[in-house]
Amino acid sequence: MVGLTSTEAARALEDVGPNALPVAAPPRLLLRVLRSAKDPLVLVLLGAAVLTVVTRDLADAAVIGLVLVVNTVVSVRQEVGADRALEALSNLGAPECRVVRDGTERVVLVRDIVPGDLVLLGEGDLVPADGAVLEAVSLRVDESTLTGESVAIDKVAVGELAATADTSRLLAGTAVVHGRGTLHVDATGRSSSLGQIAAMLEGPRVVTPLQRRMARLSALIAAATIVLCAVVLGIGWVRGQDLELMVLAAVSLAVAAVPESLPAVVTISLSLAARRMARRHALVRNLAAVETLGSVTLLATDKTGTLTNASMSVVDWWPAPGVDPWHLRRAAALCNDATLDVGRDGGHAGDPTEVALLVAARADAHLGSDDLTRFPRVAEVPFDSVRKRMTTVHSTPDGELLLVCKGAPESLASTGLLDDGSALEEALRRSHSLSASGLRVLALAERRESRAGRSDGQLADDLRAGGRPLRLLGLVALQDPPRASAHATLESCRTAGIRVVLVTGDHALTATSIARQVGLAPEPLRQLDLSTQPLDRGDGLDVDVIARATPADKLSAIRIWQDEGHVVAMTGDGVNDGPALRRADIGVAMGQRGTEVARQAADLVIADDELATVVAAVEEGRRVYANIRRFLLYGLSGGMAEIVVMLVGPFAGMPLPLLPAQILWINLLTHSLTGTALGSEPVEVGSMTRPPRSPREGVLGGGLWWRIAVLMLVVAGVGGAAAWAVPASVAQSTLLVALGTAMLGVALGVRARAHRPRANPLLPVSVATSELLLVAAVELPPLQELMDTTSIGGAGYLASAAAGVAAWLLTRLMRVS
Repeated sequence: MVGLTSTEAARALEDVGPNALPVAAPPRLLLRVLRSAKDPLVLVLLGAAVLTVVTRDLADAAVIGLVLVVNTVVSVRQEVGADRALEALSNLGAPECRVVRDGTERVVLVRDIVPGDLVLLGEGDLVPADGAVLEAVSLRVDESTLTGESVAIDKVAVGELAATADTSRLLAGTAVVHGRGTLHVDATGRSSSLGQIAAMLEGPRVVTPLQRRMARLSALIAAATIVLCAVVLGIGWVRGQDLELMVLAAVSLAVAAVPESLPAVVTISLSLAARRMARRHALVRNLAAVETLGSVTLLATDKTGTLTNASMSVVDWWPAPGVDPWHLRRAAALCNDATLDVGRDGGHAGDPTEVALLVAARADAHLGSDDLTRFPRVAEVPFDSVRKRMTTVHSTPDGELLLVCKGAPESLASTGLLDDGSALEEALRRSHSLSASGLRVLALAERRESRAGRSDGQLADDLRAGGRPLRLLGLVALQDPPRASAHATLESCRTAGIRVVLVTGDHALTATSIARQVGLAPEPLRQLDLSTQPLDRGDGLDVDVIARATPADKLSAIRIWQDEGHVVAMTGDGVNDGPALRRADIGVAMGQRGTEVARQAADLVIADDELATVVAAVEEGRRVYANIRRFLLYGLSGGMAEIVVMLVGPFAGMPLPLLPAQILWINLLTHSLTGTALGSEPVEVGSMTRPPRSPREGVLGGGLWWRIAVLMLVVAGVGGAAAWAVPASVAQSTLLVALGTAMLGVALGVRARAHRPRANPLLPVSVATSELLLVAAVELPPLQELMDTTSIGGAGYLASAAAGVAAWLLTRLMRVS
């Protein structure tokens, strides 16, 4: 196969455009503005603005308008930033595929595929475009993404007897679950079947569970606040206050009391966390995963490439008695789907184990491509996780057939395929010894037979049926050393209260050896060997290592752990890991060695394949949740404090403690500027030394509600005390400054105890700016006229400063986590 030339491919790409799905144009600015106004708290602001205009209170209308503008700008600006961030993440995770161009195999981006390309597909690959099947070897494709049918479909090459319009054609977006094949592309991008479906779809924006909970909380707070404000209105009316003024005061108080910037804080926290994770090599495919990460209690990890380097190398060959060592190495090279020296960069393509076998065979036995082409493959049964072996059939130079089988020693032994009893017993003893030292062991066997007029299809059927026993050639031991960072990473998980379980298809001895080397858990390690014990355990699954696990076993294990109350994160890289990744609370796919199916099924893609990156992502999840709780403590305590002041003030001799414009001014400065800055607070010192939060815990759980109640009384108390301590002529203006200063003191008090003291400089800057604007409200004539304030003098500022310090100090005593 020659395929297109580079020049032809470039010309076609220019003509038809990239192989990418239609992307909806970003919403216009007006639509973004209208969308931000749908939040119930913003609707309260809009209602207040309308009421002030109707009553011709233009000063208050101007202040409310300013609050609306600031909140809308913050929300829209953050939405645009989030869209850009997600676009950047999509570019970082751009999938690749193998094609034949200029007569050689090379790896290109899926978006660069053009009609006429020859795409090489293997198990775990996503089909990148529509086209015809030119070659199919046990090819089976999952088309559920397009048809909804969960049963995989067998595919054959064009021209075969069983070929039909459906069985000899592949569609973009489907997944290869078995075998391999070659696709001749004839439709890409918008012209593909997936592109045509995508063009007709317009999905709503994804709202995370946390955002939904926050929206419900906002509506509840707004309703409760309106009831309380109605009480304030009634008290003022009974005491003879002007009804119109009290209506405006009540509405303004409702506006101030509800944290209308809460949705923006949630969006900012999630979006910034996703960007920070991207910088730490964790690509978030689902924003809801960010919040769930903070609750992970159990991490189920695979071995190869996660706890180990995924750089397999052959460390030992053991030829069976009487077997030529060259034949053993030849078998390892023939029963192999890897390709060496791919493209101009000289890299290797294929499974790391098969690449290692091919490299070792070439180096140890001087097996070159010319030697292997003398034995062309004519039939095969690919490796799968159930059979745990691979079989290929090759034509020999003398016209016979050479059947080669490669797989786990116990798998070949249990099938009765091997005929040499004494050699088999010795092989199993050696395999056991090598596995105990952490090596991966494979057995190789072969037999010669006559073609006897059989077609390639008949040969494949005979392979599946079994046939005569094979001759054991020997064993090959490979090593994948543990990652240098694995031990420290697992220790970090234990410190954070996250239990780690190794789930692998490898031999129990190999898995346990690696687990000990990386310090997976304290000795003695609890292991479950699924080759000898069942997984269905009604008494739970309290183990450290699960060996010989199939994809179905992984799925069952996740279900058992979830039934036990765990929030499970699962790492995976293969096509068969897809169901488990979807079932897990957080599916984590490896970005470098993971299949496209695994990446599409996952919530999180780890670009560097480092388990430490998962721990970093968990840390970000805890950071997001802590920042939202900080804002709730700050925003709700301040808003409720204003209601307390308005309720108690009349009984303390202040008929109307704060005017509507004054309330709105405090609201503007504390919520819009400082409140949103809290969403960028750094990770709290010790956040990864505490156990995960319970997923059943509400956002006000963990004692947050009583902290809000205490700080509500503190802020109202110190603000009222400041107003009581100054002459009556400046009491109202002093209350304005003192309340605002106390709230800003709470903002500084809820700050995270960070490793870097200068982390999040935006918060102190916003606090300082807000404080200056509070002072301006009582000192600058235009603002004095707008809000009916007066200069409070030295005594007023001293009392206000004392209120801020007291609020800050008491807040620091009540830590938020």
